Amino acid sequence: MKNTVIKFGLYGLLTGFVIFALHLILGIKNLDSSTNEILGYISIFLSLSFIFFGIKHYRDHVNDGVISISKAIIIGLLISILVAIGIAIADFIYTKFIDPSFFSNYEQQLIEQGRESEIIKMTSTTAALFMLVLVTIIGFIISLISGLILQRK
Repeated sequence: MKNTVIKFGLYGLLTGFVIFALHLILGIKNLDSSTNEILGYISIFLSLSFIFFGIKHYRDHVNDGVISISKAIIIGLLISILVAIGIAIADFIYTKFIDPSFFSNYEQQLIEQGRESEIIKMTSTTAALFMLVLVTIIGFIISLISGLILQRK
């Protein structure tokens, strides 16, 4: 199980880091916040797709075609934590070093759109921790769905 989690977790981590970083660096200046948010979630789901493939690989190549729902969830959750780390690092680097004015610019956009009630004071660290938790929760849901689809007794 360890090798599967590390292999597919690192694939997801690298994919998440690269896609999320490219999305932030290339797209954020030219697109509105709604489009950027959608692209962010797409990059998260693409990175977390390695959960399904990791569980399938473990079932088919390591565990003789059998996997329980609990083992699938454990594998998927561990992979999702690695993916979350990659995305959180990309988010932290972007908001701390590449665009330190990101939060004030985003706050100004919300004010211009009349969405002042959505303003939350964030720092690069809290944003990265938020991304870590968010991606892990989404990863748990994907792990559960993948486990239900792939389980064999």
